[in-house]
Amino acid sequence: MRILVVEDEPKMRDLLRRALTEEGYAVDTAADGPGALALTDVAAYDAMVLDVMLPGLDGFGVCAVLRHRGIWLPVLMLTAKDAVADRVHALDGGADDYLTKPFSLDELMARLRALIRRGPVERPTVLTAGDLSLDPATRTVRRGGEEICLTGKEYALLEVLMHRPGAVLTRAMLVERCWDLGTSPGSNVVDAHIKSLRAKIDRPYGAQAIETVRGAGYRIRPDGGCAGTRTS
Repeated sequence: MRILVVEDEPKMRDLLRRALTEEGYAVDTAADGPGALALTDVAAYDAMVLDVMLPGLDGFGVCAVLRHRGIWLPVLMLTAKDAVADRVHALDGGADDYLTKPFSLDELMARLRALIRRGPVERPTVLTAGDLSLDPATRTVRRGGEEICLTGKEYALLEVLMHRPGAVLTRAMLVERCWDLGTSPGSNVVDAHIKSLRAKIDRPYGAQAIETVRGAGYRIRPDGGCAGTRTS
């Protein structure tokens, strides 16, 4: 197993290299973001231990570039920041797990073993349905190349639907994925947001990407609803 350790602090970098080597891993190291990306161009890694605070390009940026390139090796991110916003940023940016400094080497090894067992998961960089596209990395939605501004809940609904084009998702399934546990599956919250979503991604473009399956739920058409000439 080959691991890439990206850490700008020499003592920490050397500590991680020695500890991982003793565990039997082949270990390469980089001291900055550009150096890490250069190594991923020439070698295949089973996992990456990635510090957030790096010169040249920080850990968030490195992770974003990797995911944009379609490189889905497991990433364990190290951060000195314990704020919820930073942890959310790490996970939303494509990291698979994170550890806050200072950390236990035993815990780092255990988390790394779990990530390697799971292995890389092939995930499309951009979800598409016809000329409708959704980019999870940048959270942007486009129809025929034109960017569409959505609310957080509209985006969440669309992302869930576009992960399974053609599949019928019940209201209960959509509530479970997009709302908190206090939201009743019997409420009209899903219908209301589907209506507003259609008004943005379908109606202005003469399309019908989101279909209602009577008595069952909703699905998104794989062809994006056969978008035609834009109407006013």
